[in-house]
Amino acid sequence: MPPNLSIEFAWRARGYPVLAGIDEAGRGCWAGPVVAAAVVLSSAVYDQPDLLSMVNDSKQLTASAREQAYTVIKTHAAGIGVGIVPAFLIDAYGIVPATRLAMIQALLALPCAVDALLIDAEWLPGITLVQESLIRGDSRSLSIAAASIIAKVTRDRLMVSADRCYPQYGFALHKGYGTAVHQRALAQYGPSPLHRRTFQPVLDVLAQLEHTLTER
Repeated sequence: MPPNLSIEFAWRARGYPVLAGIDEAGRGCWAGPVVAAAVVLSSAVYDQPDLLSMVNDSKQLTASAREQAYTVIKTHAAGIGVGIVPAFLIDAYGIVPATRLAMIQALLALPCAVDALLIDAEWLPGITLVQESLIRGDSRSLSIAAASIIAKVTRDRLMVSADRCYPQYGFALHKGYGTAVHQRALAQYGPSPLHRRTFQPVLDVLAQLEHTLTER
C-alpha cells in the first residue's frame, strides 16, 4: 500500500488542520550532511490525493522517479522547509541531535504556521507543537513521504556538487553511503573534509593512517 492521507485526516478531525510531515535523508552516510525536510500539503491535495499519486517512500523510487515527484510536490505543497546539518556538526553533537537539528531547521524554514507534526521515527524535544512519531512513516503518511523525497533529492544534489570538488571519492555515484567503491576510495585517499570522522568506517581509516605514520 502506498502512503495515503488517513493519518492526516484523523488529525484534522481532532482539530489540527495544518500538518507538517517531516523526514530526513543521509542519517547513516559516511560523508556529507544530514538533510531534513518539512512539507505541508495544500488543500488541493486533501481534496484530490491523486495529485501526488507518484509519491512514495523515497527509498522505493528510482532517482528519476524521485526527481519527477520532487517537481510535483513543489507544485502542490502549501509549504516546504529544508534543514541541512554538515558533517562537522554531526561529529560535534552526534547523529541523533544533528538529525533533530536539521528537522527543527526545516520546520522553522516553513513559510506557514502549523498545528501538528508527523515525523518519521523521530521526536523533537523542546518543540511545543503536538507531534506524532511514526515508524515507517514515509510508507504510511503522504506528508512524510513527500518530505522524504524533498530531503533525499536535495541531499543527492548536494552530493553531486560535492563530487565536483572531490571526484576521487565517487560521491555522485554513492552519495556518501557505505559502498565498496566508497570504502576503497576512503582507504586510498583518506577522509575528505566532508567525511564524518566519528563514524566507525572513517575512524578505522584514520587509525590506519595514524598507525602508518607512526611506523615511518
